[in-house]
Amino acid sequence: MKKKIELDIQNSEQNQQQCPKCGCEQDAENTECVRCGVIFEKFWPISGRLRRGSQVSSENAGKSFSGKNIRNLLFHVNPDQNMLYGIGHGIVLTVLILWGLRLIAAPIQSNYAGNSFLHLINLPFHEAGHVFFRPFGRLITSMGGSLGQLLVPLTCCLVLLIKTRDPFGGAVTFWWFGENFLDLAPYINDARNLVLPLVGGNTGRSAPYGFHDWQFILTETGLLKYDHILARAAWLIGSFIMFTAVFWATFLLIRQYRILAQERSTRKR
Repeated sequence: MKKKIELDIQNSEQNQQQCPKCGCEQDAENTECVRCGVIFEKFWPISGRLRRGSQVSSENAGKSFSGKNIRNLLFHVNPDQNMLYGIGHGIVLTVLILWGLRLIAAPIQSNYAGNSFLHLINLPFHEAGHVFFRPFGRLITSMGGSLGQLLVPLTCCLVLLIKTRDPFGGAVTFWWFGENFLDLAPYINDARNLVLPLVGGNTGRSAPYGFHDWQFILTETGLLKYDHILARAAWLIGSFIMFTAVFWATFLLIRQYRILAQERSTRKR
């Protein structure tokens, strides 16, 4: 019985770590301090990281996508950032809110998103998607344009979250991901009307069959009569994503402000 208790204590100690900044004891799998929010990777020496990594058991390795780690990935903030970063992030967030509301409020038929300068950024990724998906057949090639302009911002979001540990940047690119749905909605909505200008100056009516992506996609799949419904669905999905991104970024800014306020209070003491 005594040996069992000693083993339990030893295992518990192995699964604990101490924050290098505030000294708070917590789970070894944490990547961010639960008390002060510091990111451990910025404080552990290289040798310490290697030693700490070698102590992680195979049992803990399977928990890499646990709820706690996902929360750390999405909501951690860098305590080293100063107030200027917060002000800059606040300006970016304000622009996203105002611009997002204007994009969402515009009727699909107005093609407001397609006439904005951000469409010029989305367009090269759209055209590149056609080239990338060309080996998969004509239908997938036509769909590849829309997939391309959706996959690029989503990939940027994942890289910022996982590689660079920048949740605020992830929220901004997630907003961009949602904006691309709004950018696509007028194109889908035009599958029967065929009046939107296409690359090269043509419209769907004057261009050969297959030049208008969504006319071809919906005709070949037998869904052409649902073009307005699908366009509305794209608008709803994009609007939801953009609102989610704004709330996400707002939460991060509030958390950053609280950490900065706490640090100022601590220094005054």
